[in-house]
Amino acid sequence: MDEFSSRRIKLVFCLSILTTLISTIWFFIARSLELMELSRYIGATVPFFIISALVSKNGNLTLARFIYMIAFNISVAITASFIGKAGSVEFILMFALALPFVAFSYRRERNFIVLFSGFSVLLWFLLYYTDFNLFTHIHMDPELAGKYIYPVSIGTTILLVTYQLIYFSYINAQYYSSIHNQREEAIEESNAKSRFLSMMSHEIRTPLNAITGLSHILGDSNPRQDQVQNIEALNYSGKILLNLLNNVLDFSKMESTTITLDPIPTNIMLAVKQIKKIHEPSCLRKGIALELEIDDDLPVVQLDIVRFNQVINNLVSNAIKFTDEGSVSLKITKLNETADTVLLHTEIKDTGIGIAQDQHEKVWEAFTQASTSTNRLYGGTGLGLPIVKSIVEAMGSQVKIDSEPGVGSSFSFDLELKLASKEALEQATKKKEHDLKGNRILLVEDNQINVMVGRQILEKANLVVEVAYDGQEAVNKVRENDYDAILMDIQMPIMDGYMASMEIRKFNTDTPIMALSASVFMEVKSKIIESGMNGFIFKPFEPEDLLNKIEDAMQTKITVAMDNN
Repeated sequence: MDEFSSRRIKLVFCLSILTTLISTIWFFIARSLELMELSRYIGATVPFFIISALVSKNGNLTLARFIYMIAFNISVAITASFIGKAGSVEFILMFALALPFVAFSYRRERNFIVLFSGFSVLLWFLLYYTDFNLFTHIHMDPELAGKYIYPVSIGTTILLVTYQLIYFSYINAQYYSSIHNQREEAIEESNAKSRFLSMMSHEIRTPLNAITGLSHILGDSNPRQDQVQNIEALNYSGKILLNLLNNVLDFSKMESTTITLDPIPTNIMLAVKQIKKIHEPSCLRKGIALELEIDDDLPVVQLDIVRFNQVINNLVSNAIKFTDEGSVSLKITKLNETADTVLLHTEIKDTGIGIAQDQHEKVWEAFTQASTSTNRLYGGTGLGLPIVKSIVEAMGSQVKIDSEPGVGSSFSFDLELKLASKEALEQATKKKEHDLKGNRILLVEDNQINVMVGRQILEKANLVVEVAYDGQEAVNKVRENDYDAILMDIQMPIMDGYMASMEIRKFNTDTPIMALSASVFMEVKSKIIESGMNGFIFKPFEPEDLLNKIEDAMQTKITVAMDNN
């Protein structure tokens, strides 16, 4: 029964019941006109329509439709033959001709549509060809047929066609109403998922901001030599956790939007050395080697280095995780270079457990690993490779896999990148000298640890820092004091960052407000702008990036003030 839609089952059942009633009426009309033989034929078809209704109700729709179509066509043809041309009963065959197109599936049951539509046409043709002598040579008086039967037959045709139109209008309205409800439910589920991920992003990124911020502060405070390794381990753990969180959020965004790239002038050699620095401790703990084979003459290129590092990090992390002895190697070679572009080949190879040939396609599926035992032994979310695939495809390439159980795995891809000048690279990587001494800044943050971290970073840049622990306190402080910039957390008690910014904008339109957001979703970005804030800084943030954005915001304020004067 599952192979047939409830709509089609209901259609056949209702048609069978309606035709039973119409046939019963025709039976009594034939009796009243003393057409006893015709009434017996019509009476004989009534049980078939009842059987059709019962059989369709029980789920055997194919048999029910066969019984109905044959009984209906024969019944009409017999009635038309007995009454004659004057009664116009044959016009009911128009309904019979069109009916298979709605009773059968055009995609799966096209042969049945042709069969029964052809059957109706054949009976109609035979009626005219035999001058309505197809089943009998005894016809009703033409004058009586025209006076009594003609309006009944035309009315029956109109009734059947009208029923079909009304019925289909009704079920279509139900269908589209159902689609609308499903759409609304899907939107609500999507919004609920976004709210959940946004909340989880905030809850995870807030303490993560403290981890990365404190590791930066400790590393920048002339630590003893025996403390350096612990600080680097703390920083490494924060980056691994951030990468895991980004994978989950990236997968959520990739379901509904395409990946946008932000290429900048990049020295790939320097970027890869950072990757080695991050992953080498894991290799040393496992007793395996991490090998780099990077061409010395790689040019400066335009590349989204954040996304490229995400791909390399995911592939190298996977390789290390599934390799217990031997080595993991990262190889980047130049295949071809023109005046404007360069073609680079990137390969991550390991001597780990490998992947069976029949699992090569499966590893690209989200939340999936090569086997359940792999998941139990090695853990992981199963999101790393799907995200790698999406990013590399956004860069215009394809990831190739070459793997064999017990031998190891190799993941490789080729990227054609635009060349960039060394001057552009220097400009992009040049560390700014910040001139923030004496500027006052209001830090609006309810998390005590983040307040401590933020205050230390800001005060080290010679900023004068005041703190508000909720949105209402921030509004009151801005009303009473002058600040050069405001750093506004989004999720806070009493009054959140959106509401606080809107209240501030009622009496202060000049002071730059930068959102400190732990959410990376577009709807959050939109609300930030709508509430009157000037921009946003994602948690966890790099101190240098935070100071750059504060300085840019202050400079914009100065420029606007000069223009107004």
